[in-house]
Amino acid sequence: MTPNPNHGEDSVAALRELLDALPDAAAKTVFTHASWAPKGAESYERLAFLGDSVLSLAVTSHIFPLLGRLGPGELTKIRAQTVSGRSCRVVAERLGVPERLADAAPESVAASVPSLLAAERVLASITEAVIGACYLEFGYERVAAAVVEAFRDELEEAMERPVDFKSALQERLARRGSLVRYLVVDEVGPPHERTFTIVAMIGEEEIGRGVGRSKKDAEQAAAQAALASTDAVGAGR
Repeated sequence: MTPNPNHGEDSVAALRELLDALPDAAAKTVFTHASWAPKGAESYERLAFLGDSVLSLAVTSHIFPLLGRLGPGELTKIRAQTVSGRSCRVVAERLGVPERLADAAPESVAASVPSLLAAERVLASITEAVIGACYLEFGYERVAAAVVEAFRDELEEAMERPVDFKSALQERLARRGSLVRYLVVDEVGPPHERTFTIVAMIGEEEIGRGVGRSKKDAEQAAAQAALASTDAVGAGR
């Protein structure tokens, strides 16, 4: 199941259609950042909380009968990679979320827009908010089908080339008898939209740093950074 390189834009057609059909009030909430939400108005955060669950259920329900040969641990890894912040950001870009968010921003906050558009956490959360809003408006069955199609490339990538940088890093370090540990050095955002910064350590030496919307994502990012820093982890020794 090699991903079709021409599939990306077409894959979000159904989800984009649902997004475009949202009532104006719901669509406005989806593209309202908390920092510029009028007093008493909602930002996308609550919808993202809902959409995260809908996304996870849609992907889980899709892969469960397809991958009967796999155990729960492997299924969990495939799902986690498919619905990760990185995947949600890619889908956000296909949906045109950055352009829509920029258009929705009040002129008074124009200076902050570029940093928001560059933030994986923001774009991923808006993707989840889109899913949450569409679920409330159109129901689970219709939205789940659109979600599975929108994330199909990411799912196929997870099934064919599962990412486990932590295991790869530890295997490399084992050659020289080293062990890696992961420490949370920062976490920001509300409980349902937390971003973690984690460092990978050998003893007291930092060999990689990563950011993610879950501790697992951040650990994977830190391990990936450590693997890229070949001198730090003694590649080839």
